[in-house]
Amino acid sequence: MTPSIVNRKARYDYFLFEKFEAGIALLGSEVKSIREGRVNLKDSFVRMIRAEAFLFNCHISPYSKIQGHLDVDPVRMRKLLLKREELAWLEGKVSQKGFALIPTQMYFKKGLVKVEIAIGKGKKAYDKRETIKRRIHDQESRAAVKRHTGKGR
Repeated sequence: MTPSIVNRKARYDYFLFEKFEAGIALLGSEVKSIREGRVNLKDSFVRMIRAEAFLFNCHISPYSKIQGHLDVDPVRMRKLLLKREELAWLEGKVSQKGFALIPTQMYFKKGLVKVEIAIGKGKKAYDKRETIKRRIHDQESRAAVKRHTGKGR
C-alpha cells in the first residue's frame, strides 16, 4: 500500500478553495523515500517564479537503504508540473492580495507522485478558535451518539 501524505495544518491555517493536481520533478531516491512515507508537508508552500510553480520547504528525508552518500538537500526547491493554462490561471489568482498556493496532499497515482495544491486565504486568530470549537463540538456529539446507540460496546 502506498502512503498518502496529508498536510493537516493547511486546513487549520487557511480557508481552502479550488484544488489542482500537479506532478512533481523528483530524483529516484526521493520517490523511494515518499513510498516509505518519509515526507513532511507541514510548512511547505508553492511560489510562482517566471510563470512556473515551485514547491518550497517540503522535507523529503533521504532514502534509508541508499548505498554511498548522495548529497541531496531534503528541503530543496522542486518544480511542479502543470499545464500552461493552469499556471496562468493560478498566477492570476495568487497575485490577488491575501491568496496563496498551499500543498494539501501528496500521493501516488498510476505509479507517479502527485501533489494536490489548493488556493488558500489565511485565517485570522478568531477563525482558528472557531475551527477548534467546531472540532470539539463534533467530537462530543459523535461520542454522545455512540453512547446513546450503544455502538461503542
